[in-house]
Amino acid sequence: MSMSVILLILFLALMAFGIPIAISLGAACVAVLVTMSPMPLTMVVQMMYSSMNSFIMVAVPLFILAGSLMDEGGIADKIYDLADACVGWIYGGLGHVSVFCNIIFGAMSGSSVAAVASIGKMSINAMAKKGYPKAYGVGINLAGCMLASVIPPSILMIVAASTAGVSIGQALMAGLVPGIFIGVAFMIYNYITCKVKGTGEKSEFSVQRLGKAFISAVPALMVPVILLVGMYSGVYTPTEGAGIAAFYAILISIYVYRRLKWSDIPRIIAKNARQTGTILFIAITAKPAGQIFELDGLPGQLANFIVGISNDQLIILFALFVFLLLVGMFMDATAAIFILVPILLPVMVKIGVSPLFFVVFLVITLSFGLITPPVGVCLYAAQNVTGMSFEAVVKSVMPWLYLTTGVLLMFIFFPEIITAPVEWMFSTN
Repeated sequence: MSMSVILLILFLALMAFGIPIAISLGAACVAVLVTMSPMPLTMVVQMMYSSMNSFIMVAVPLFILAGSLMDEGGIADKIYDLADACVGWIYGGLGHVSVFCNIIFGAMSGSSVAAVASIGKMSINAMAKKGYPKAYGVGINLAGCMLASVIPPSILMIVAASTAGVSIGQALMAGLVPGIFIGVAFMIYNYITCKVKGTGEKSEFSVQRLGKAFISAVPALMVPVILLVGMYSGVYTPTEGAGIAAFYAILISIYVYRRLKWSDIPRIIAKNARQTGTILFIAITAKPAGQIFELDGLPGQLANFIVGISNDQLIILFALFVFLLLVGMFMDATAAIFILVPILLPVMVKIGVSPLFFVVFLVITLSFGLITPPVGVCLYAAQNVTGMSFEAVVKSVMPWLYLTTGVLLMFIFFPEIITAPVEWMFSTN
């Protein structure tokens, strides 16, 4: 039996006993290397260190920190008010507000969990007060929070692009169009559902209210402007931009919205250090796992196996979609990226799939795992926010998962939706 198979069996067995993902993967790697490989463990330690000795990976904790600062600093409140003034007057108003708000907040924080804890909490309560069924409010907010993992500056997109060796700037921009596309699909579904069921109410459109909300939200809206304009103009890198975004979020939370004090910053940093440590620990242990797969020749074997099944790119991409959905249900998205990208990327390149399309499609599909049982962290966050049973939370999000599945299948048939805008943008620079 090959090292790769033994590694995967040990990894899944340890996870089944409730051992954390990073520890399960690391222990499985050590066991395989000690018993089946001549590679010294000192070399493994060096690989693990070098995987984190990366300027690009510094962007991950900085974006997580920026998201928490926006959550606790009152920025999310201003964004919600602006979204309500913009689209709350459309039939099914607060449903549209939720989706629109998640798109904006996703462009600021890149974190789906932060979106549930801040935007989701506000929106679910507001929708319940306006007569929307609570389950409907939970479902649309959970679906909307998934957009934060697609809209730039998505943390998952940064991790996937750096692992695949794809331009982070191009990968982030490639997530913008499909993210907006999915958001528009949610709003259309929300409009039709509310019309048919006569659910909810809409607010009156007011230019004065919109102007007031916009002025109040301008400091918050400058976060994605500063971040994205600076990145794509070449003034600074994504990592530097993440640092600037975090520092700017501190300043406006303390001096503009006055929701935080300087004494709160150490507490927020400490909280995010624990969350960041979990993500980076997975990245560290994934490095020797990738080396084992490479020594075993697993990427090449898998490529030959898949190509042997079919030469049709559409069939292979559909099979990939189903596979990633299943993986996302049982594995943390970050861990799945570190493990699967080195294995699957050569396969996709061999059948003519753009690495950029693969990265974006991988991130969107794995994002399903955030809102699907049994490990969907956003489901548990919504359960804590609402007090609903876990089963009721899962049931509430199912129609939105079906809708997103249809959109993703459209991306398979028309990959230019993802790649063409980026090719046009970067070819004109």
